Amino acid sequence: MRFSIYAHATRLDHICQGIYNCDMPKKEKPFALDLFFRALADPTRLRLLNLVADREICVCYFVQILGISQPKISRHLAYLRRAGIVAARRQGRWMHYRLVAPQDPVASAILKETLAHLRQRPDRRRELAALDSACCKPSEFELPEKAPQPSIVSIAIR
Repeated sequence: MRFSIYAHATRLDHICQGIYNCDMPKKEKPFALDLFFRALADPTRLRLLNLVADREICVCYFVQILGISQPKISRHLAYLRRAGIVAARRQGRWMHYRLVAPQDPVASAILKETLAHLRQRPDRRRELAALDSACCKPSEFELPEKAPQPSIVSIAIR
């Protein structure tokens, strides 16, 4: 017969690490400029930033407009979140993403100029037009049933 040393453990036998860490001040992390530039170095992430620049968008719209698989889009959006450029919000089972202006003034200026440059490219304009038509005519796109519509939000970068 085997016995585990954990067989009789109770909640009181373990010390929660949170007790010791809750009063410790959190160190302010410096803005990771290298991560920021790596986030801007990928064409797919630039396409995502172009679409999310003026509004909050559900992942299902990215999938349809960009023609890229949902796992790949989610991976790129996670990278943008780690870089501090995009924020996410869950609504039921749907994830919505929006642009966040970096706290670093240099990074914020670079992101603003990058978005302005993307808006001048014809291929990025077509994607924005597809998003605008998706917001008005979701029946043209193969979106999951009851998918939430993108909402327009105001951001600091224009």
